[in-house]
Order: sequence, then C-alpha cells, then structure tokens
Amino acid sequence: MKAIVQDVYGSTDVLELRDIDPPTVGDGDVLVRVHAAGLDAGVWHLMTGLPYLLRLGGFGLRAPKNGVRGLDVAGRVEAVGRKVTRFQVGDEVFGACDGSFAEYACAREDRLAPKPENLNFEQAAAVPISAFTALQAVRDKGRVQAGQKVLVIGAAGGVGTFTVQLAKMFGADVTGVCSTTKADLVRSIGADDTIDYTREDFADGTRRYDVILDIAGNRSLSHLRRALAPAGTLVIVGGEGGRWLGGTDRLIRAFLLSPFTRQKLLGLISAERQEDLQLLKELIEAGKITPVIDRTYPLSEVPEAIGHLRSGHVRGKVVITV
Repeated sequence: MKAIVQDVYGSTDVLELRDIDPPTVGDGDVLVRVHAAGLDAGVWHLMTGLPYLLRLGGFGLRAPKNGVRGLDVAGRVEAVGRKVTRFQVGDEVFGACDGSFAEYACAREDRLAPKPENLNFEQAAAVPISAFTALQAVRDKGRVQAGQKVLVIGAAGGVGTFTVQLAKMFGADVTGVCSTTKADLVRSIGADDTIDYTREDFADGTRRYDVILDIAGNRSLSHLRRALAPAGTLVIVGGEGGRWLGGTDRLIRAFLLSPFTRQKLLGLISAERQEDLQLLKELIEAGKITPVIDRTYPLSEVPEAIGHLRSGHVRGKVVITV
C-alpha cells in the first residue's frame, strides 16, 4: 500500500510517499480502507518530535516508533480481528488511529464509530481529534452552562470551530478571538461576537468572561487572567512554545497557581473515548455541530498540507484524501 512515511524526526522534508506492507490486524483491531484523513497540529508535533518532552511519552527518543503519520481517519472496514463485535466488513466508519496517511490503517475497535450518515468521508475525517478536544474542553473542563459568557481564543481553527459550536449548544454567549479575515466564518458557526486580535486586546479590562478556552496559544497566564471573571475558569488547550516543553510549561504553572486563587486554571489533555465519538456522531446527525473544512489535499501532497496548516491561514480543518 502507499503511505506517507518518515524514518527520522524533522521538517516536512523527512516525509516520503512509499509502498509499504499493510498493517497487521490484531484480535481487537479493525482494518480500515482509508478514504480521508484529518490533519491537525498533533501530526506536526509527531513529525518534528517537538517538544522533546513528547519523545519521552513513548513515541521514540531518536526516531518515531511508528513512521506513518496521520491520526484522524474515515473509510470502510476491510477486515476485523476475531474479537471485534461492533463492526463488519463494508461498514463506513470514522475515528482515530495511528497512521491514517495511508491506503489502509489499523484502529482499535473502541476508537471507531459508524460514520455520521449526513457526512461524506472528507467531512467525517475532519471530526475526531479536534472534536474530542473541543467537547472535553467545553463540557468536562470548562463545564460551560447556559447564560455564561465564554471566550474562545483560536476560534477559527480545527478545534476552535467545534468549540464555538459546542459552547453555543450548551447555551453560552460566545465571543471568538480570530483575525480579521476569519471573523465572518466564526460568526457563521454561531459566535455572538468576535474580537480581532490584530486590532484589539481582549484583556484590556473592559470585558470579563466566565470561561476562557485558550486553544494552542502562547499568551501568559497573567494576560489571560485579566479577561477572566473573579471566579471564572480558564482552560488551556494545547499550546506552542520552546523546543523542550512546548506549551506544557503554562499547564504546569496553571496547576501550581490554581489552588491559591478563586479562578480555576486548568489544562486539558484530551482522550479518545468511544462514548464521546458516538455522542459527536449523534450531535452531527442532529445538525447541532458540523465540521468546517478549509481545503483538501491528495495523499501525495501531505508536506504541502502541513505547510499550509502551519501558515496560520487555515479556516477550520485541513483534510487528506486517499
């Protein structure tokens, strides 16, 4: 099969389109014929091996243990392990796996769900990782409730577009922080207001928010807290930073400071839960949330797709078609 493979950590130059053997199907695994795969910031981190702390998490110290990139997947079931009971050959599925930038990918049964009936494969592939993160940030960490004022920083990205929609679904008054050219998109998915970060500072002291969801930012805790209500909740979702710790240093400082203030300062490390994937499927089929796709790229152009993702101009999610 054809796949995007890397042997060492590095820039997009380390990625190659190669012919490799299909993955081996374990007893609890599902082999998926990939039709589309989502692209998110996690793919870049795994490609580069940055921050270095990531390598200590079992991904490989000197080189990636799994050389095929890609996390989100949507496609048809090609084969199932002998202990798999929820899927059969021919089923259309979506979910998360390691190595979806390939013609075939192997996923654990509990990381897949039936594809939403009202989405095509490209749309379905845009959902899992980003929507997992958004749902757990809004519902579990932020505990967003009706009537609250919620600020979403990075509202136009892959995670941000789901976060805005989910916060609105929970009944919040949502303000999205984005650039000038993305304000129309953020309003179209439900934001009550937008703040153009190129022109104004959301922490200028004129507004306070019950919940702030900071997605992949690098603003200081002190800056974020100036916009947070006295008993509000800050949820740090990912982050960018140095080569060693990346954005995790903010998470550590938030954890240490939170017990000494009325404000709740929380970090999120999202989990791939089957029950959450099933819930997202139901919300999509009910028309309560929908994926936003910026553009699609063929498998052979994954390096170009990653370059576009890192440019900062993406509106929603980038998807790879296989």
